[in-house]
Amino acid sequence: MRLTEHQKHFFDTFGFLRFNGLMADCIDEITNAFEQVWVDTSGHHGSPHDGTKRSLIVPFIDRHERLCRLLDDERIHGILSGLLGPDFNYCSSDGNYYVGDTPYHSRPYFGGLKALKVAFYLDPLTADTGCLRVIPGSHRYGDSYADSLHETAPEPEEAWGIESSQVPAIALETRPGDILVFNHGVKHGAFGGGSYRRLFVINAAEHCPDDKLDGLRTMISSFARFWIDEYYGKTMIETADEKRMRNLQQIIDNQGHLPALAAKARSEMSEPSRK
Repeated sequence: MRLTEHQKHFFDTFGFLRFNGLMADCIDEITNAFEQVWVDTSGHHGSPHDGTKRSLIVPFIDRHERLCRLLDDERIHGILSGLLGPDFNYCSSDGNYYVGDTPYHSRPYFGGLKALKVAFYLDPLTADTGCLRVIPGSHRYGDSYADSLHETAPEPEEAWGIESSQVPAIALETRPGDILVFNHGVKHGAFGGGSYRRLFVINAAEHCPDDKLDGLRTMISSFARFWIDEYYGKTMIETADEKRMRNLQQIIDNQGHLPALAAKARSEMSEPSRK
């Protein structure tokens, strides 16, 4: 799959893309693999989702061979390489059962590098039942419009006298098999959703230049809160061919400090992080 120049320009301008039905031909097996990860994962992460608060597993696709192969799928790989370059870094993934509303938020990637999320929503979602909403253009840091939104969108009642669900945004309604792609920096949220919304996200970023490797290592350090000693899961590495390893190697080469930090996190936290 090759993105058009129009698609690339749209993404750079507005911060998101949608692909209706892109993975519809295999969404049933993807969904089955999603459910199997929750069954197989032991400890706190493997406990049943009870609908009271968000449940989270990191890394996620790394735990199932079928989900690992999404990085090799020409459709997903084409999106990632088209927006980030062929030597992009796979920056882990998270599997979720979401509960209730998610306020507008964003998390720009370190060093100003372009980073994005590929989102797989496994339930039909509308504007009234918790679909993703994005504020177009809010990822363009340095622009007065985007900078203002980052100051005010998290507290819309104080800033504009409206509730978060009333903030002007694009509601990206989806059905299983649709794919949403959005910049890490774009303001996004969800409102009106139920207690068992299934979502997993693949995170990826541009290859890190040598002069920003300290920032990459800091990003890797942040994953200690998930109690993981290695950034990627065992299955992800064991099933990787040379092509996939191109998108894993830089992080593998810079993760040596992670085990000690994860051990420290396990001694200080009662459970792995949920966010």
